[in-house]
Amino acid sequence: MVEDPAVRSKTMAAVRSENTQPEIQLRKALWAAKIRGYRVHFPLLGKPDIVFTRQHLAVFIDGCFWHRCPQCFRMPKTHREYWEPKIARNVARDETVTQKLREEGWHVMRFWEHEIRNQLLACVEHIIQNLNTLGRR
Repeated sequence: MVEDPAVRSKTMAAVRSENTQPEIQLRKALWAAKIRGYRVHFPLLGKPDIVFTRQHLAVFIDGCFWHRCPQCFRMPKTHREYWEPKIARNVARDETVTQKLREEGWHVMRFWEHEIRNQLLACVEHIIQNLNTLGRR
């Protein structure tokens, strides 16, 4: 079934890039774990979801569809000529952003949205371990 273009447009316009549910869940869990000192919407290459400026730690939460999660991603059956290059560009951009941030001295962590949804406490613990390793300056 082909979706009406007006309906599809409205659906796509509703996709958020900031303050997504997984991002809010992770921030609330960090706050509950008494982890403070992070910034959101910090103007850094790639627009990380959470940034610890003192430790130079950038945290990204990648959407399983938009960033081609190896576990969850399913290519749409319609308009493949649009979606295949679109998703490939996203993945390539992620790799470039990670590499450039590391070259600039940043530590980069990436989580899939399903990891936040299903293993939230493990994700928080992983961030805490990195913060401890980097020093809480």
